[in-house]
Amino acid sequence: MRLKKSISKNSVTYSIIKDYTNLQGKRSTFIYETLGNDNDLEIRFGKTNTMDKVKEYIDSLNQMVKYGKELPVHLTLDPNKQIEKDENRSFFSGHLFLRKIYYDLGIDKICTNIQNKYRFTFDLNSIVECLVFARIIWPSSKLSTYEQSRKFIGNYDFDLQHVYRSLSYLANELEEIQKELFDNSNKVINRNYKVIYYDCTNYSFYTEENDFERYGIAKNHMPLPLVQMGLFMDADGYPFAMNINPGNTSESTTMIPSEKEFLEKYNMKGKNIIVCTDAAMCNDEIKAFNVKDGRGFVITQSIKKLNNELKDFSLDKTGWHILGNIKDVYNLEELEKDEYFKQKHYNTIFYKEIECETKSVKQTLIVTFSFKYQEYQHNLKTHQLERAKKLIEEVNRKNKNIKKKRDLETIKITKNQNDPKRFIKQVNTTNSGEIAGNIEYFIDEEIYKEEEKYNGLYGITTNLMNDTETIIKVIKGRWEIEESFKIMKNDFDSGTVHLSKEDRIKGHFITCYLALFIYRYLEHQLNDKYTVHEIVTKLQEMKMLEQKGKGYQPTYTRTDLTDDLHQFLGINTDNEIITYKKIKKILEEQKKLK
Repeated sequence: MRLKKSISKNSVTYSIIKDYTNLQGKRSTFIYETLGNDNDLEIRFGKTNTMDKVKEYIDSLNQMVKYGKELPVHLTLDPNKQIEKDENRSFFSGHLFLRKIYYDLGIDKICTNIQNKYRFTFDLNSIVECLVFARIIWPSSKLSTYEQSRKFIGNYDFDLQHVYRSLSYLANELEEIQKELFDNSNKVINRNYKVIYYDCTNYSFYTEENDFERYGIAKNHMPLPLVQMGLFMDADGYPFAMNINPGNTSESTTMIPSEKEFLEKYNMKGKNIIVCTDAAMCNDEIKAFNVKDGRGFVITQSIKKLNNELKDFSLDKTGWHILGNIKDVYNLEELEKDEYFKQKHYNTIFYKEIECETKSVKQTLIVTFSFKYQEYQHNLKTHQLERAKKLIEEVNRKNKNIKKKRDLETIKITKNQNDPKRFIKQVNTTNSGEIAGNIEYFIDEEIYKEEEKYNGLYGITTNLMNDTETIIKVIKGRWEIEESFKIMKNDFDSGTVHLSKEDRIKGHFITCYLALFIYRYLEHQLNDKYTVHEIVTKLQEMKMLEQKGKGYQPTYTRTDLTDDLHQFLGINTDNEIITYKKIKKILEEQKKLK
């Protein structure tokens, strides 16, 4: 720092100026402190040896800088001066917490390996950082992400064309990225893969159908081309492996190829792993594969799809036990009549089990029952029935006076178990009641009554014998993989993509996979105290206003969550102003090998 003397026609003013380098490496100067005119100096430093004392003061400031101390920042804002035109002044800082995890997991080194392999010159790591951080903080299209990248604190500078090229390179290394992430994560996380969960979901694309985006059965029932994601997750909720397939792929065919891949690449052959998945994977081939090499399976089973003997066993009200009590046997028909018992055991899991065989494996069928689950299913179906009745009333009323057949309104009846229209039946009549071309709709009471019989029941098949309590705990963990899909779809908006090429779609989803892993890591580091909405919203709110030449001024609200985030980061960014030096220190230290 040094003294600057400004001479004008009528006065002389003094100020202390300081050199600085911004995050983009550009050097400049700014006024650190305005000292005033000669009279101001004499008032502050005295009339004797005034300029010597001023220089001593500046020397003391330089000494503080030399020994790494942060100086107070003096802000001088002119209410008559306009801000610079087309200059960004507000920046995201929430990504700094994600960036720490990104480098702890060695994702930067994964990017370096890819860049060295293909020998391209643009900075892949910088692009992947922005794609991953934006997916969590500001999910949007690749074009919007490119535009938003300048709003992250840090030196992110790349071309839009390189974003799309990056997706292709990431797709080429899809399996290797997952393998390296698994290896790197084992160095910083005590991975719990005694239980591996698997499930599939699909994403709708607002494009024309092509070789990869194909029409299939959409989870959201929208008639659009789909891409399917299969996700493996460990017992702590961390992503384990994934696959991406055309939207018309049968879910049950996606599991074994990916499982073979990670068993081989992750060196997990012969390890006692329990694979848990839903009823869509309940087939002989998957079960037979997962009884090899010490593995086991726990797979949900649709009771409605059982053979008559096992279905009768499941619906039988007798022979039920409570977990932890194998002596007492209960009759559900009697218990349902006892309101006191029902309330006392509202959350209790009752179960019964029977050994049975498929063509390839010996297994146990475990059927559970819960009064809470029974009430939930009853209320859900009653609500759906009411919706079906309202739809029938509305359509029948519209069709009552229709004279031309082409004007009749129809209801597309479905067998989907989540669609109220499954309770509707269609009858063609004339005014005299004879079968003819006029359409009238009614509630199919038999379907409703049949479904009500299964309320409260849940089926599980497994080759693990004599440990029902553990098996039920395993199956309860399935909610976390369903939550992971909700996070990616709702909070990370992973379906907001305007891509049609297979490689770019796969590249997009590997960045979503990385984002989910980083989020799960952060969630656990915060001791699971906060919801995904709370964490993501706060990261979005964490912005800073750049005070040119001085640093960044936080504009967010400090809370318990931000305190916990800073404790995890190890450096505070919630002081009144954060100097360039401190920001650089954070960025540089995060890159160091952990």
